[in-house]
Amino acid sequence: MKILYGVPGEGLGHATRSKVVIGYLLDQGHEVRVVSSSRAYQLLAAAFPGGGVHEIKGFHLAYKNITVSKSRTAALTLRSAPESLRVNFGKYRELLRDFEPEVVISDFESFSYYYAQWKGLPVISIDNMQIINRAVLDVAVPAAERGNLALARRLVQAKLPRSQHYLISTFFRLPLRKERTTLVPPILRFEVLALAPTRGRHVLVYQSATTQQNLVAQLQQLPNQEFRVYGFNREETHGNVQLRAFSEAGFLADLASARAVVTNGGFSLISEAVYLRKPICAVPIPAQFEQFLNAAQVEKLGYGRHFATISPDNLRAFLYDLSGFEAALQTYEQHGNQALFTALEEVLAGISPT
Repeated sequence: MKILYGVPGEGLGHATRSKVVIGYLLDQGHEVRVVSSSRAYQLLAAAFPGGGVHEIKGFHLAYKNITVSKSRTAALTLRSAPESLRVNFGKYRELLRDFEPEVVISDFESFSYYYAQWKGLPVISIDNMQIINRAVLDVAVPAAERGNLALARRLVQAKLPRSQHYLISTFFRLPLRKERTTLVPPILRFEVLALAPTRGRHVLVYQSATTQQNLVAQLQQLPNQEFRVYGFNREETHGNVQLRAFSEAGFLADLASARAVVTNGGFSLISEAVYLRKPICAVPIPAQFEQFLNAAQVEKLGYGRHFATISPDNLRAFLYDLSGFEAALQTYEQHGNQALFTALEEVLAGISPT
């Protein structure tokens, strides 16, 4: 089957999981063309050389302090939209010269969806965000988060509406409230599946899009704990705190051997930590409801703790209960990416060639 696959450029989580699905589709004999932007395009173009990955203009999030700025993002999007549309539809015309897709798969990427609407093609959505709209949430949403939930739900509803099917990757199961929806376990990159987890002495800390300049000082107040910190992209040692420049091999090795993980509410790392049975201290970025939901589910399932901020007291409370979190994590089951692949093939089989 001929497939157009859209991947957003914002962050690399979309690209790393899409890389897994694209590789599987190619191995199964499907013909795939990929459209993406920014760092995601670079990653996918390197993974799949030969001209099958096309660069388009993408939208980007604007941050104010550590909170996503809705006004700044809107302004940035409005400024870039006309040029983005012109470049992207030029790319699509280029694709049409020798490639006529039968279906579009989108990992929360808009322009491939617009192309599908233009050409009357079915769309398959593969992402984790649609759970906000298509499932019944089972965690308490405090008053401070209700506006973020309402906004997130509106945004998700507007993204890829009326798709043929929605495959939602998730580490937690919820009742579904909409049809044409299937929950599947998180998409794990092969490098994570190949890891042999051990229990070392260190705690892995990952912080992104942060201006928390006092993080090292906070961690130093637990002198008996060893912390390996990623996100500042520096190689420095401050007593019990080691700042590490990013290296995929180094990060994965530290993740596999960590005794626990401290992170924001990002789906990819939390999913990898859950799969590797690592207790999680989740501190979501403010005003991102999806991160709040992931963190709340971590605590609800007994996999770790959910805090609004990183503080010595919060970290002590988290580390004190590691044995209980480890016991809860032992109940988690996932057999690689097979459930997703099976569900995807069933959906593709139900789509008649155009």
